[in-house]
Amino acid sequence: EVPLVEAGGGLAQPGGSLRLSCQASGFPFSSLTMCWVCQAPGKVLEWVPGISMGDDTTTYPDSVKGRFTISRGNAENTVSLQMNNLKTEDTAVYYCAAVVYGPPVKAFRQNEYDYWGQGTQVTVSS
Repeated sequence: EVPLVEAGGGLAQPGGSLRLSCQASGFPFSSLTMCWVCQAPGKVLEWVPGISMGDDTTTYPDSVKGRFTISRGNAENTVSLQMNNLKTEDTAVYYCAAVVYGPPVKAFRQNEYDYWGQGTQVTVSS
């Protein structure tokens, strides 16, 4: 089983909603800091939100604050990203990424992540 598996991407209209999920396996979930990282066409990777699975501390960039919510998922060892009031500029491939041993949540640099999911496509278009 792969370490991280994403699901929930798809097509939404501007102002619509999507819910992404990520399931982790093979390592202690409570030791992780989990993040969603996106890459839009022609752009570099961008950190979206993060959550510490040890204490549920969350951090968001200004670009998604008030629109996106990261939280524990309903299934065991999962994290969810609720995406509301979607904008066309949210269109990107969204990756679930993890940093082991639960450092404080921040906008991690690309080389700081220990595990990556395969990514799920989010398209926002009318």
